[in-house]
Amino acid sequence: MPTISTFYGILIRMFFNDHSPPHFHVEYGEFRALVDIQTLEIKCGDLPRRAQCLVLDWAKLHQQELIDDWDLCLAKQQPKPIEPLL
Repeated sequence: MPTISTFYGILIRMFFNDHSPPHFHVEYGEFRALVDIQTLEIKCGDLPRRAQCLVLDWAKLHQQELIDDWDLCLAKQQPKPIEPLL
C-alpha cells in the first residue's frame, strides 16, 4: 500500500485496485480510518479530533490530486506523492 503523504505523524495511503467509492486510508498511531475522497467523510474507523481536522483540511486542498492518485492505483500504477500539510 503506497504512502502518498505524511504530516504530523499521519500517514495517508491508498491500495492498488481497491474497492469503490474512491477513498484513502489514514494511519495515526494506533488509529485507523478510511476517508471518502468525494464527500471528505470518514466512512469507517476513528481518529482523534485534531488529527481528523488536519486530514480533512489536507484532503480538501488536494481533492483532485487524490482522485488522480485513485485512478493511478486502479490502473496498478504508482500514485504520485502529494504535498503534506504545513
